[in-house]
Amino acid sequence: MVLLGNDEFLNELTRLFEKSRLSGSVVLTIKRFNGHNKPIPREGHQPLPKPTEYLCLVRATLRSKKISTVIHSKDVNKFQQAYWSLLKTNINGMKKLKKVKSAKPKAH
Repeated sequence: MVLLGNDEFLNELTRLFEKSRLSGSVVLTIKRFNGHNKPIPREGHQPLPKPTEYLCLVRATLRSKKISTVIHSKDVNKFQQAYWSLLKTNINGMKKLKKVKSAKPKAH
């Protein structure tokens, strides 16, 4: 997985959306990240320090291509605005779902 800067991630995400128009779909995940890359130590070992600031980890995958970025709390609003405008321009291939009317049995 490639860790990119926020602007580079958005540029690469745009390319992934363009590639997905032909075939495939882009999967996005967003989760809280404490900055530790190592798992929790076993009993008897020194525990990891508590983070002073939580970060946000964003991942995108298209087939075997994987990209990710880490967003600091001060950059969240700027990233969200750029991310939402990117989504608005690229979510045009979604199919509209048809409402299915269920046949209700009549009570006599």
